[in-house]
Amino acid sequence: MHPVLAEIFGPDLIVVIIVLAVVLFGGSQIPKLARSLGSAQSEFKKGLAEGAGKSDQTGTPPAGQAPAADSGQSPPTDGTSST
Repeated sequence: MHPVLAEIFGPDLIVVIIVLAVVLFGGSQIPKLARSLGSAQSEFKKGLAEGAGKSDQTGTPPAGQAPAADSGQSPPTDGTSST
């Protein structure tokens, strides 16, 4: 860690943050806040896992690869419009 950052994020700052959290939220609200942050984190991870599972099932190509050619109609190449 950079020496200046170590000086800024020292034990003094941690104590100040803890005191501010207790003053702002109250001592009884801090466990509820920590519990809600933990459940939000687990829901986020669960959503990421579900999203990764869905992208694997849909057959999307991995990053950096071009998608496969579309099997639909291709536009005319002779300069005429299809409208």
